[in-house]
Amino acid sequence: MKKKWIITAVIIAVFCLAAGAYKYFKENKSSSEGAEMVAQSAPKKNVLNVNGLIINHQSLTEDITMVGNLLPDEEVDLTFETSGKIIEINFQEGTRVKKGDLLAKVNDKPLQAQLSRYEAQLKLAQDRVFRQSTLLEKDAVSQEAFEQARTELAMLNADIDIVKQNIALTELRAPFDGVIGLRNVSEGAYASPSVVVAKLTKISPLKIDMYIPERYADDVKVGTPLTFTVEGQNNTYKASVYAKESEVDMETRTLAVRATYPNANGQLMPGRFITAQIRMSDIPQAIAIPTEAIVPEMGVDKVYLYRGGKAHSVTVKTGLRTDAQIHIIEGIELGDTIITSGTLQLREGLAVELDVIE
Repeated sequence: MKKKWIITAVIIAVFCLAAGAYKYFKENKSSSEGAEMVAQSAPKKNVLNVNGLIINHQSLTEDITMVGNLLPDEEVDLTFETSGKIIEINFQEGTRVKKGDLLAKVNDKPLQAQLSRYEAQLKLAQDRVFRQSTLLEKDAVSQEAFEQARTELAMLNADIDIVKQNIALTELRAPFDGVIGLRNVSEGAYASPSVVVAKLTKISPLKIDMYIPERYADDVKVGTPLTFTVEGQNNTYKASVYAKESEVDMETRTLAVRATYPNANGQLMPGRFITAQIRMSDIPQAIAIPTEAIVPEMGVDKVYLYRGGKAHSVTVKTGLRTDAQIHIIEGIELGDTIITSGTLQLREGLAVELDVIE
């Protein structure tokens, strides 16, 4: 009986030892796994996550974008210089006319009658001067009589010229080549200098009025090329600057410039709204970086490079600057990786980790 109790006690002791050992090893394993998970999930201290850009050659351009209007090269309201009843209209609305074409005419019959009378008197006055000249050579007439005959002839010629000029005022002629618009009068209407007969427009070439920011005032010169598009069209047209204003507008801080477009076949109409671009600079093989990567410090420009997991600052010399990019002349080279985000937090030698590399 005593031996049986001893065996039972030994079995219970062994079981308790086994259970204790199992619990100990299980707790240690859970503790180590938990510590490892915490270590893995814990953020790395003093490491900044940033974005990077590998430097490569790229094309860098600077354009000025402006809005403007197409204007006719010449435009005039056609009116008579005299008054009278319109007896002729010799043009068709919306057609092309040539310089000097007779477009309309007012009644000139009284003037024609006056001209005929003066021309009839002209032969008699010329003969009188000839006779007086012959008699003067023979001392048969005084010098005064001869001079009077010459004066009467000159006055008659002057009267004829005046009548011819007045007849010319009854004719409305095209002052230049162009397209004539809609007429506002009819034959039989009474015309005066205040009555607009029609509008004449020269549409080849066309002018383009635009305004550029004052900082480009010295860069845009006569002959500077530009391109433009017209509202509602996909075509791109080429023009060139031919004149600019003599001063900058102090209110808008812009300079008025005017360009010309040949419009040889007349496909564009004046008065249309356009968007124009002038290319100021074009660098085909440039080292350019985003403007946000520049860090101004003590009057110099710096960028941060990613090297061996750390940020290193370098001083750069900049050139052309656009809205999104800036040209780097000195300081970085092809293949360098610059840091483009978190620049306000960067310090020399700070540990960084690249999230995105462009």
